Amino acid sequence: MRVAVITTSRADYGIYQSLLSALAADPAVSYGLVVSGTHLSKEHGYTVQNIERDGHPIWGRVESVPEKDTPLAVAEVTGRAMTGFAACWANLALDLDVVVCLGDRYEMFAAVAATVPFNLPVAHLHGGETTLGAIDDKYRHAITAMSTLHFTATEEYAQRVAGIVGDIAEVYAVGAPSLDGVAGLDFPSKEDMLAQFGTDFSRPSILVTLHPETVNLNANEGMTDEVVEALSELASRFLVVITMPNADTQGMVIRKAFALLAEKNPNVLTLENFGKLGYFAAMKYCSFLLGNTSSGLLEAPSFGKFAINVGRRQEGRARSGNVIDVPAKASAIFAAVAEVEKQNLSYIGTNVYVRSDNAAGEILNHLRAWYQARPTKLAIMLSGADRRSQPRSALQVKK
Repeated sequence: MRVAVITTSRADYGIYQSLLSALAADPAVSYGLVVSGTHLSKEHGYTVQNIERDGHPIWGRVESVPEKDTPLAVAEVTGRAMTGFAACWANLALDLDVVVCLGDRYEMFAAVAATVPFNLPVAHLHGGETTLGAIDDKYRHAITAMSTLHFTATEEYAQRVAGIVGDIAEVYAVGAPSLDGVAGLDFPSKEDMLAQFGTDFSRPSILVTLHPETVNLNANEGMTDEVVEALSELASRFLVVITMPNADTQGMVIRKAFALLAEKNPNVLTLENFGKLGYFAAMKYCSFLLGNTSSGLLEAPSFGKFAINVGRRQEGRARSGNVIDVPAKASAIFAAVAEVEKQNLSYIGTNVYVRSDNAAGEILNHLRAWYQARPTKLAIMLSGADRRSQPRSALQVKK
């Protein structure tokens, strides 16, 4: 089975890690990555170097970083990315069995849309989710509609996917693969983190990631000002470690504000990329998370960390008891910090995204079964006995 995996950012590459390891360990699988997005941007850390260092094969590279952070620039680069991915699939299509994609980025949408004329089967991870504060919902659900296999993080999301595609076949609730083996990871020490990244986690610290709200662009400047005001005050008591935002519309508003804050305050540090292990170590050692990253919802509960979730970007997404939702107001952030401190900076509870410790293994098993059964499925489709004809009320998602 030949598998192409699309990666467009440090975020999805980190989530893929356990699946890539599973693919690499299977002698019956040949896999390679198609690399795009901020991986190829020096401004965003040129993280394709991490992929090369990890030794994963790269089968293609497609430039897809907008020249500006405006809606026009994002729309234009989406079109150019689709052209680039079309050329990539033209080179690979005859030898591919399935394309693996993840999430909801505009680059990922372009990559998947370009598979359609080639009739390439697509396996989509993390479909069915909702983020009302970002345009990602539209991309995510469109990717779901163009995909053949679906691997969701929760049962609720699986049901939503089944509703979108109108088909009970190949929808699996497997959990979040980023959480595979977390308990057994060999984390770098605090001393190692200081030496490699300059982050002194022996001090009380806040791990911050803030992305734009792409649904309400007028809110981003005000949101950023309020977060910067809060961080300026909190930096008198905490080391503030900021991972910079992704290449979304108005991302530069946040980047420039954080860069200026770090320039003025020695207790504020900005980084482009920790890598998965480094980021998880930062999460393990920090006092709590602050911002609007999905990591606060997906991974932070497994590290016993509270996440102060600012604004609407993650609105609609399933969350555990570690998440404290606040409006984009400095006063609300201060109140949430006080609440976290009352809880001794420690979350004791479950993570709704954990279903097993081997989501990647489940995904690979389902891919194998699908691959082995493909001739039968093709015959069924050609005969017209497609299960898409079943009423949606009868859909039962497989686990």
